[in-house]
Amino acid sequence: MHTPLSLSARVRQEDGIAMVVALMAMMLMMALGLTLVMTTTTETRISANYSQGTEALYAADAAVERVMDDILTVPDWNEILKGNVRSAFVDGTPTGVRTLPDGSTLNLDKATSMLDCGKADGCSDADLNAWTDERPWGSNNPRWKLYAYGPLSAMLPTDTINSKDYVVVWIADDPSETDNDPATDGAPGVNCGQTNDPNCSANPGLGVLAMHAEAFGPGGSRRVIEITVARTDTTEIERGYTGQRGQDEQNRRARKAAVQTPGKALTMQTMTLATGGIH
Repeated sequence: MHTPLSLSARVRQEDGIAMVVALMAMMLMMALGLTLVMTTTTETRISANYSQGTEALYAADAAVERVMDDILTVPDWNEILKGNVRSAFVDGTPTGVRTLPDGSTLNLDKATSMLDCGKADGCSDADLNAWTDERPWGSNNPRWKLYAYGPLSAMLPTDTINSKDYVVVWIADDPSETDNDPATDGAPGVNCGQTNDPNCSANPGLGVLAMHAEAFGPGGSRRVIEITVARTDTTEIERGYTGQRGQDEQNRRARKAAVQTPGKALTMQTMTLATGGIH
C-alpha cells in the first residue's frame, strides 16, 4: 500500500511535464501556421483586388474611347439626350437585367435610377430636381441616358479582348446649363446676338455633354470615369482627330523601323575615330 504524497510533494512531481511542453509547442506552431495562412490569403486577395480594379479602370477608359467615335457622328446631340440615339456598342434594349461574365447580375434600370437620384426604385420629378451635395444644379441636374453597354470582350469583332468586365456609358446634358431643360443641349443665351450686348447672359453648357462610364468586374470590382465632351467646329474635330491618329501611327512606325528616305535603299554608315572616314 502506497503512502499518499503530501501536497508539496505532488507539486514538485514532474510526471507528465513532457506532454504538457509538447502540447504547448504544438499550439504555438499551430498559431504560427494559421497566421502564415491568413497572411498569405490576405495578400493574395489584395493582389487580386488591385489587379481587377486596374483592369476595370482600363475597361471604363476603353468604353469612353469607343463611345467618342460614335458621338462624333451624331449631328444633333439633342437626340442623344432624349434617348433616341445610342451607340452601336449595345447588347440589347436599354432596360432589364444583364448577366455579367462572372455570373453576377446588373439591372440597367436600377443603375440608371441610382445615377439620377440615388434611389434604385425610380425617381420622381421632385427627386430629379432636388438640390443635393451630389446634384447641386436643381432643374439642370443631369438626366442620364444609357448610350452604350455590353461586355468589354464584345467591343472588337475579332474576339481578341480577354476580359470579364461589363461596361456601361451614360450621357446627359452638361450641368452647367442655364436653360433648365436637361433634355435639350442648351439655348444660345439671353441678349447674345451678333453685337456685343453688355446684358448678354451666355449659356456655358451649350454644345457640351457629360459622360459617365462604369466598368463592372469580377468580385465586385467597379471603376468610374466621368468626362465632359464639348462640341467645336466639325472641321477642326475631324482635322484634329485625323492628325492625332496619323501622328500616333508615325510614332509607332518610327519606334519599330529604321529611318529610311522614301525611294532609297537602307544603308549603314559608320565613322572611324582614326580617319573620320565613312565606310
